[in-house]
Amino acid sequence: MLYLDNAATTPVRREVLEAMWPFLTATFGNPSSHHTVGEAAAGALADARRRIAAVLGTRAGDLVFTSGGTEADNLAVKGIALAALEAGTGRHLVTSPIEHEAVAESVAYLRRFHGFEVTVLPVDGTGLIDPAELESALRPDTALVTVMTANNEIGTVQPIRALGAIARSHGVPIHTDAVQAAGWLDLGLDSLGVDALSLSGHKLGAPKGVGLLAVRGALPLEPVLHGGGQERGRRSGTENVAAAVGLATALELAESERADAARRVSALRDDFIARVQHAVPSAVLTGHPIERLPGIASFCFPGTSGEAVLLELEQRGVVSSSGSACAAGSDEPSAVLLAIGIAPEVAQTAVRFSFSSTVTEADIAGAAAAVPLAVAAVSGLRQA
Repeated sequence: MLYLDNAATTPVRREVLEAMWPFLTATFGNPSSHHTVGEAAAGALADARRRIAAVLGTRAGDLVFTSGGTEADNLAVKGIALAALEAGTGRHLVTSPIEHEAVAESVAYLRRFHGFEVTVLPVDGTGLIDPAELESALRPDTALVTVMTANNEIGTVQPIRALGAIARSHGVPIHTDAVQAAGWLDLGLDSLGVDALSLSGHKLGAPKGVGLLAVRGALPLEPVLHGGGQERGRRSGTENVAAAVGLATALELAESERADAARRVSALRDDFIARVQHAVPSAVLTGHPIERLPGIASFCFPGTSGEAVLLELEQRGVVSSSGSACAAGSDEPSAVLLAIGIAPEVAQTAVRFSFSSTVTEADIAGAAAAVPLAVAAVSGLRQA
């Protein structure tokens, strides 16, 4: 089987499992406990925080461990917005139409239940935001800008640094969902020019169920979970020490390999795209042709059913997806594809291929050979 759905999840790396094991066994204490077992766990948690902060170019105290990217996005969007509401400094949000559901639904919640006004920035046919649109959208009462670094369905990479510079020049905090960017792009908060950044462990070789919000210490953040006051009062709940250690290990490994992996996989991705477009001339590449993640190639195959193509591909040993795994099972066309101007009937033919850093030339050739066969099989069935 050739697994090409790495944007949905990745396998846990062996190095990560080995780093976690001591904290699932001998060093199992609650890091809030004031005895030697608990203090050992607390030390491991602090070390994981320090290691992650070094990769992100921020302070250890700026990090909040969460249960995943969804919680990190919820905490960022709701936490920053509600803190601004409490302070009386803003009730306006700026976002994009192609955000992950965790951000989109958090914004919708704030609009429905707290009266926030929302400006949704337009995107072009490749999914890019024009920074001038953000400049026009900002208001004196804007509490937060939230725009993802790179899209999980079409792979388009946003000009986050330019967007961040505009937001911060107006004194408005900016959050970015960088879940898909991990392992491919520089995640430094200063490099990106953002005030808050969300990550998820299972996208880069750590286990499911651990994530992270990096938020600059001076930025007020209202907690979403209430309880014992862990994570400096920003996220209550006993910390998952083993998972935090795993996340730190995975992030360090990904960062050390990032430059070489991005360069190599980008070339293989471009080769795959060229092969598919040659073999299936009707295929529509979605997302920006250049400003895209190394690991994502996404197409629409007009005249087919995306789900049927996926089944045919799996019959040929290739596992991929129709888009966001978080929207799997929905009969509705992708909101991302609709936002970039894809017609609903074409959007439902989408297939996303997402590669790991270890993908090979043979993998690319095998997958590219399977695509026209799968598309032809589905097209034949629809015509019969």
